[in-house]
Amino acid sequence: MKIGVHISIAGSIDKAVDRALEKKCDTFQIFTRNPRGWKFKPLDQAKAQEFLTKLEASGIDPAVSHMPYLPNLASQNDATFSKSVEVLATELDRARELGLRFVVTHLGSHVGAGKEAGFKQLIRACNSALSNSQNDVTLLLENTAGTKNSTGGTFEDIGEIIDGIDQRNRVGVCFDTCHGFAAGYDVRTSSGLDETLKQLDTVIGLSRLKLVHLNDSAGKLGSHLDRHEHIGLGHIGSQGFKVVLHNELIRSLPLILETPIDTRRDDEENLRRVRRLSQ
Repeated sequence: MKIGVHISIAGSIDKAVDRALEKKCDTFQIFTRNPRGWKFKPLDQAKAQEFLTKLEASGIDPAVSHMPYLPNLASQNDATFSKSVEVLATELDRARELGLRFVVTHLGSHVGAGKEAGFKQLIRACNSALSNSQNDVTLLLENTAGTKNSTGGTFEDIGEIIDGIDQRNRVGVCFDTCHGFAAGYDVRTSSGLDETLKQLDTVIGLSRLKLVHLNDSAGKLGSHLDRHEHIGLGHIGSQGFKVVLHNELIRSLPLILETPIDTRRDDEENLRRVRRLSQ
């Protein structure tokens, strides 16, 4: 199994590989830049090459980029939308330079304009960014918890967005267990997980499922609360994660944790918990 966590790039981006190895990751995710601002500098070519050299030597695969927080690809505001598309296209190029196979993106908020308006903007954004970044990096659309004004809370939402994208061969899905559970997909039992995967296959196609964000949920089933919890300490629970981690399809995919770091647990303890539950 390929299991990892989100890794800091503090100090220098190449240090992320060192940190991933220290945490005994088989896969990992990074922000390639400060995720909390619009402005960013181009990659330092020497540091990018050092990252790539370390990554290839580590044997870790895949390494994944996640879009920053501020972009909203479903925005109805022209300025925000344009900046968001620029960030996405740039992120796809940065991922290629760093040898990252996937870029994960949230699907944003329609800010009250309605889902169809949000879908239209998302499709425009993906088409523009993909056409402006011609490489083999795959864009992964991440399901949401179905919070107010969000897009992508159901497989039907994601399927409609993918159907509108021209370069569909460059688009896949990242399934977040916390978001899915909060949106109403019960993955705690074998029958519930099987039904969830069946729906995903029918609406989107399991071949598009490339990555799983493995997070417990602080909110109850269908609560639409987007709050991650330590593995086994949320409403999915240890028994639920045993089910998830013993599913053959899930086991074959990269699994990346985005769990909290606090006085109760750190990344290493959550990784150990996942490996124990998977046995």
